[in-house]
Amino acid sequence: MNKHFAIAKEELVFYGTENTSLQNLLAVMIGPKANPSITGQLASLGVKGLSSLSKEELLSYEGIGETIADRIQACLGLAGLMNKFKIENKYVVRSPEDAAKYLADLSMSDQEQFEAVFLNTKNVVIGRKTIFKGSLNASIVHPRELFREALKLSAASIIVGHQHPSGDPTPSREDIEVTKRLHKVGETVGIELLDHVIIGESGKFTSLKEKGCATSSVITM
Repeated sequence: MNKHFAIAKEELVFYGTENTSLQNLLAVMIGPKANPSITGQLASLGVKGLSSLSKEELLSYEGIGETIADRIQACLGLAGLMNKFKIENKYVVRSPEDAAKYLADLSMSDQEQFEAVFLNTKNVVIGRKTIFKGSLNASIVHPRELFREALKLSAASIIVGHQHPSGDPTPSREDIEVTKRLHKVGETVGIELLDHVIIGESGKFTSLKEKGCATSSVITM
């Protein structure tokens, strides 16, 4: 059996879909003929970059035939439907763990991605938006864009989150500065920042609320 495929299957069985690397998920999708060089190239695009590829573009990669290209596009389409399903079926955030599970798909991206999750008065998710991609910097995160979307959705509160591609969810100085800045703006506009969750690898995460950096009230049902 192809070694890359075998290792990918073992990781999937041991860690589950949420905590298996994008490269190894691709290897499982492709099957025993998976080439680590090709899965690495595809994984480097990140989930959104990969989902933007046309079938013809996928076919341009060595070893990717029509059946595999169709399989990859079908899997990405299913993942999109599942994210939509989570919002449509009233995903409730009762704790930092709930927030981390909701944002767990961020761990599949190799590029740092800052997301906002919008909640109603009962902490039900009513929307999610990518604010920006790239290294987190207090000067890059514009509160007006975040809170404009919150006002548009009539959100009562917000949870923000991003992943550390290194897999280590330890917050940086910038993470803490951004959290405090957004919390302060939220107090001004009357939309509470409940938490800032940093996603790591293998299900690890850090809640800046639990570390006292997001000073809003405790998340309750």
